[in-house]
Amino acid sequence: MRPNPLEDVLTFLSAPAWTTAVFWLLLLGSGAAAAAAWRAEPAQHSARHVGIWLLRLLVGGMWWEQSLWKIPPQYDGLRFWMQQMADHAAIALQGRLVGDIVLPNISLFGPLVYGVEVLIGVSLMLGLLTRVGAALGLLMVLNLWLGLYSAPNEWPWTYGFLAIIQCHYLIDPPGRSLGVDAILRRRGSLPAVLG
Repeated sequence: MRPNPLEDVLTFLSAPAWTTAVFWLLLLGSGAAAAAAWRAEPAQHSARHVGIWLLRLLVGGMWWEQSLWKIPPQYDGLRFWMQQMADHAAIALQGRLVGDIVLPNISLFGPLVYGVEVLIGVSLMLGLLTRVGAALGLLMVLNLWLGLYSAPNEWPWTYGFLAIIQCHYLIDPPGRSLGVDAILRRRGSLPAVLG
């Protein structure tokens, strides 16, 4: 039987794993931040801010979910895609760097990739330092876009569209809508460059 999106979401939300518990905590944290921003700032009472919050939460959830198959020390999937990058990168230098440096040192680079993807997901889900999260996300996506540009069965525009979302978040940080960034900005404790 083929899975469908509803079954996939329900399975993801009910899997008996520590990652599921952390995801639920992030969802609750996002809701708490949204409620606090809503109470503190009447300007946040709009469909636009609610929409931005929901979209930010979805994109952050995507980053969180994609980090799960990279949890150290299991790197089989990451090795496969790194090898695809080494073999099919749009820029030969990138392919050589991945093949000659990253893959032989996966025990160093694997946790780094995992950690950065977790940071991006947490940043977007909570609306915390979203400009920083977006910048990291854009760098990761550009690396994937160039690295998998010619890989079989990959559509480069998948990464192109994700890069567009990250660029938009870099220009207009979404944490300013019902996120921790909105609360910190209201208090004057968040430099605009960070969120």
